[in-house]
Amino acid sequence: MPELITVEQAERLDTTELHELYARYISKSQVSLIGTFGFGRDLVDSAEGCWIRLQDGRRVLDFTGGIGVLNHGHNHPRILKARQRFQEHKRLEVHKNFLSPYAAALAHNLAALLPGDLNIGYFPSSGSEAVEGAVKMAYKYHEGRRGTVLHADTSFHGKLLGAGSLTGSPELHFHYPKIPGTDSFAFGDIESLRLALSRHETAATGSDVYAVIVEPYSASSLRASPEYFLREARRLCDERDIVLIFDEVYTGWGKTGSLFYFMRYPGLVPDILTTSKSFGGGKSSISGYVAREPVFRKAYDNLSDATLHSTTYFGFGEEAATALEAVAITVEDDYPARATAIGEQLERGLRAIAAKHPKLVDRVEGVGALHGVFLSAGSTALDAVLKRLPSSFARDPQVRSKIVTAAVVGALYRDHDILSFYGSNREIALIVSPSLVTGEEEVERFLSALDDVLGKGLTALVAGLVREKVMS
Repeated sequence: MPELITVEQAERLDTTELHELYARYISKSQVSLIGTFGFGRDLVDSAEGCWIRLQDGRRVLDFTGGIGVLNHGHNHPRILKARQRFQEHKRLEVHKNFLSPYAAALAHNLAALLPGDLNIGYFPSSGSEAVEGAVKMAYKYHEGRRGTVLHADTSFHGKLLGAGSLTGSPELHFHYPKIPGTDSFAFGDIESLRLALSRHETAATGSDVYAVIVEPYSASSLRASPEYFLREARRLCDERDIVLIFDEVYTGWGKTGSLFYFMRYPGLVPDILTTSKSFGGGKSSISGYVAREPVFRKAYDNLSDATLHSTTYFGFGEEAATALEAVAITVEDDYPARATAIGEQLERGLRAIAAKHPKLVDRVEGVGALHGVFLSAGSTALDAVLKRLPSSFARDPQVRSKIVTAAVVGALYRDHDILSFYGSNREIALIVSPSLVTGEEEVERFLSALDDVLGKGLTALVAGLVREKVMS
């Protein structure tokens, strides 16, 4: 019988053992990449709120917000209690022969919170799955008679083959096969969308486009789709009977200062909305797509097609129960207002830092608890580093921005015990995306640390990154 590692043994692995297991059974490159930032050598003991406690006793301020997952912070007590209650009562997990009370309640609550007739909910496991389910519904709505889906040129909708086919971000730099019939338009540019629609006009149906998918706010590029664009996209889709999909996988549940970004515009309603990340309260791997009734009813609501799109984990008990509690907390504790307050503090602080360090900071963008600092990468201090990189890295057009931003990420962690990360789209930004349980003191601590790090100057920052890489 093979020797298996138990849960208790896994929790006692030291750094060397963990690196060896990762390198042998997961990815050597991942070990190397994480090691570049210093935190690859540390082990976590526990996490609560916006803080991580390491096994050596240090406390690290987590300013990543779990990359959209942790609006509620780590281990929110109400989330833990909901899951414990589910487990203690031995509730039924998989509902294939029984209707799920958790899925039913969750779908009801989303319908109650969302505008218009966004009333029909479906709950797979990941954001990419939600996107693919939404696109499939749009295709089925037209019974396969249309063959084109449009997306923005800088979009990020996921990394599965279908969602990846609709992703314009250079983060997906390897060209996987695409689903047929995809085309793009310039982000937020209504004339570009009109041009894309005109490319797919047909005599038979008027349009070959079955869906247009839009990020009302792009979390990866920190850009907003203008209100005029969103409303005109709605009108153009109505004219052509095209299904309009809004992707708010990252930006939902209060992150930008409204429950969903599009809801700041009264009367604006997509045909399908996708959500995930903090939908599960930081504990549940759950996503959702919510459709207007006419779209769902026409696509699937008949006996032949009722299970045409399904997944093993739809309505999975504990996951849906967790999402129920996460949504309740978001509403009762007014997470949109919390994000607005955090955003106002960040806006003031980051603008002041940009003015103080004009040689290092190009600009600051953002909304609510989702901001980005775009750093200057024109310094000759980078040249020596570039010469030492493998040719594959050196050919990356974003390599200079990545090095500068990675140096800041490393210094924030090494010198100030603050965890941060950088985004990856057409431009590279230091992403400032704290959990919505983060307080004023924690935000001020981050701003003070960033000011101190940038004050060291680019040469010292890059030298620190090089040292970290050598040590890893």
